[in-house]
Amino acid sequence: MRKLVVAAVLVATLSACGSRGIFNRARPDEMQVTRQAPLVIPPDFALVPPAPGAAPTVTPEANRQAMEAMFGAPAARSASEAATLSAAGRDNALPGIRSAVGDPQTNLVDKGATTRDILSAPEGDGQYGRAVAN
Repeated sequence: MRKLVVAAVLVATLSACGSRGIFNRARPDEMQVTRQAPLVIPPDFALVPPAPGAAPTVTPEANRQAMEAMFGAPAARSASEAATLSAAGRDNALPGIRSAVGDPQTNLVDKGATTRDILSAPEGDGQYGRAVAN
């Protein structure tokens, strides 16, 4: 009996050295391990968090600079494009017109049954869409 217990302990001990069986586990690839970059301390230690209730420090100028940094400055318009926009009445547009369009008091012009059908059509993936020219 004693030999059987010793043999069982020996088999269990040696089985831990193998890569199969009950003691199998996923090991990291030592060639894939990399070190993380060290943390960087900001150079200005005088920065303090804003006081509660204080005015925001972000100005419209800062917002404009951020937008230009991400998307670039607005492109200059050609003479023909500027003339087309002026003829279309760009200078006469109301600043809040997009907010007023959804207002229930806004008067709409009836564009006909075709436009109404297009606007009330159910949303789809376009799989069965087709165009007919008259």
